Amino acid sequence: MLRRAWKPILGTTVLVGTPAYLYYRYRKPTLETFDISLKAAGPDGKRQMVTHTIPLLTKDQVDSRIREHASTKTMPRPGGIVWKSTTAYFSSNDPIEDANGNLLIERDASDASPPGDYIFFAVMDGHAGSSTSRVLADILIPSVAMELASRVSDPKTHLNNSGYVQKAKSLIWSGSSPNAPYDANPANVSSAIEAAFTKLDAQIVNTPLEILYNAVDQEALKKRQIPDLSRHPLAETSIRTAMSGSCALLALLDTSHRNLYVACTGDSRAVAGVYEETEDGKGVWRVEVLTEDQTGRNPNELKRIQSEHPADEAANVVRNGRILGGLEPSRAFGDARYKWPREVQEVLNKAFLEPLGEAMRPPPPTLKTPPYVTAKPVVTHRPLSFLPLPAPDAPKPKTALRFLVLATDGLWDELSNEEVVALVGGHLAGLRGTIPKSTLPELVRTSTGTAGVEGKDKSRRQQQQGAWAFEDDNLSAHLIRNALGGGDVEHLRKLASIPAPYSRRFRDDITVTVVWWEDGREGGARVEEVAVPKAKL
Repeated sequence: MLRRAWKPILGTTVLVGTPAYLYYRYRKPTLETFDISLKAAGPDGKRQMVTHTIPLLTKDQVDSRIREHASTKTMPRPGGIVWKSTTAYFSSNDPIEDANGNLLIERDASDASPPGDYIFFAVMDGHAGSSTSRVLADILIPSVAMELASRVSDPKTHLNNSGYVQKAKSLIWSGSSPNAPYDANPANVSSAIEAAFTKLDAQIVNTPLEILYNAVDQEALKKRQIPDLSRHPLAETSIRTAMSGSCALLALLDTSHRNLYVACTGDSRAVAGVYEETEDGKGVWRVEVLTEDQTGRNPNELKRIQSEHPADEAANVVRNGRILGGLEPSRAFGDARYKWPREVQEVLNKAFLEPLGEAMRPPPPTLKTPPYVTAKPVVTHRPLSFLPLPAPDAPKPKTALRFLVLATDGLWDELSNEEVVALVGGHLAGLRGTIPKSTLPELVRTSTGTAGVEGKDKSRRQQQQGAWAFEDDNLSAHLIRNALGGGDVEHLRKLASIPAPYSRRFRDDITVTVVWWEDGREGGARVEEVAVPKAKL
């Protein structure tokens, strides 16, 4: 009887169970979505709230996006020092307007300086398009290197063309040795970096003018006979590079003379983590901000800009923290709308863009005495505290600059300087997993060194509740993840899922480079084994 009953039961299982199995095995997962509301022009032209439904990325998809453009470099150098760096970027604009670059230049054996290298890193934050930032990614570091090389090889020529103040500074910095190498003097190197930035920007802004000058005689210009230059081989590249803009942040590590230089044009930021031993043996990370945010919200920048223009413009050169009410960074490459006179913009528009059926954005209404924006950087110098591997019985230094973070403002919109240093310090110390935000300060202690000047709107800054995530091997990806939500997976997924152009209302392009070095003394910064409570999300 049981055998007879078994057969129909088996048949039922095959007929009913198999389709059910196939359905659950191969059915498409339900697509998760969420809504965002943004202001947009309605049919009547008035601004109104419009709801957009956005597909929600899975956690795995978000992980892939964060790590997609992450890279790591390891550079062992003579003397036992190992230089390491990571870079990653996460786009909001399409295409991304950020860019980055790096370069290692070995010193020639015949160099009068001690053995060592020039190590360059740079991040660029473009705006109004990616043209300027992409050009800078290719030529900013080589331009600085060439300017410095020309001065090192023939320093007298530079000094002969310098003013008395620059000559005095060079003599003071060079000390008692008249034969010291040119680049042993921090004032000389800072001057070379500054000159390279300003010369490069002049080339960017003046190239369209040179094309026009070479294509037409002065009499034709007087008669307003403007040629069609849209088909010139350099027309599109030159005009778009000049009209778009970019901030630039460059770090030069001169390992020969143990010097660090950071040059900032714009509102990207450089922050260093300096590890200090403490009596209790736990250590503390001192936060050293190496740049000021160069925006109209920075009182130093506001004072500088007002001093460069007539008194009757003082109230208008910066409005709502922006240059002439429009541009946020007060220093930038390109941005010719804020550098060319109004008449020049009209002529170039007719020559380069009108034949293509395009038009420049009109100059700001209050533009009277340009330029209002400069690419001249502020250069900061710090001595590098790394040393060759010490002898076993040599005393360890109690303070050492251990890492440097260069990032575009998309990171600093979301994270504070202290949070970034703690996140990097914790990662280097071996933290992994999900760490409540309230717990990290106990595990990775920080102190305030040079504070810098905050020039950004803090309205996006994350709240203190929630958790940090330590799950990426790449330090730059690690910072980007935590800028987007960290251990708050739901928030992370939503913020990362919003596509362009809507995403610019919620986040900016983010590019991060982290540089650090290892010399066998990293153990002091390890985090003790502690029980970390799980975060509630």
